Amino acid sequence: MQTTQETQAILQAAEDYGKLLLRAVLAIMLLFHGFSKLAGGIGFITGMLEKAGLPGIFGYGVYIGEVVAPLLILAGLFTRPAALVVAINMIVALLLVHTKQFFTLNEQGGWALELQGMYLAGALAVALLGAGRYSLGGRNGRFN
Repeated sequence: MQTTQETQAILQAAEDYGKLLLRAVLAIMLLFHGFSKLAGGIGFITGMLEKAGLPGIFGYGVYIGEVVAPLLILAGLFTRPAALVVAINMIVALLLVHTKQFFTLNEQGGWALELQGMYLAGALAVALLGAGRYSLGGRNGRFN
């Protein structure tokens, strides 16, 4: 029979593994987008920003939102602020690129923006939950 302490330890370990899984999946999936932009450039993003009346230089923020922040999330360093950067990046992407798709469905009947929605929700969840034990910042790290 397990004691209350043993049960709490098991639950805490499961929570920390869950945080690690969420962080890793979010970061790795976003890094594919970031590496694509590193390889192919961000001219299309700066063009969209300029078309919207914003300075094109803001487009370089995508490197922070899709490369730097995901690497920090994956490592578990400054996890909460990095996740907020990803969330802001996703909101900008939704507003800049996907506004016409807000109320549309895809070919399979799902929301046309389900991927972007999951990135945004995952980033907000990581920002609220923190990194957990399995991170370079540790469970009780200042920003984790």
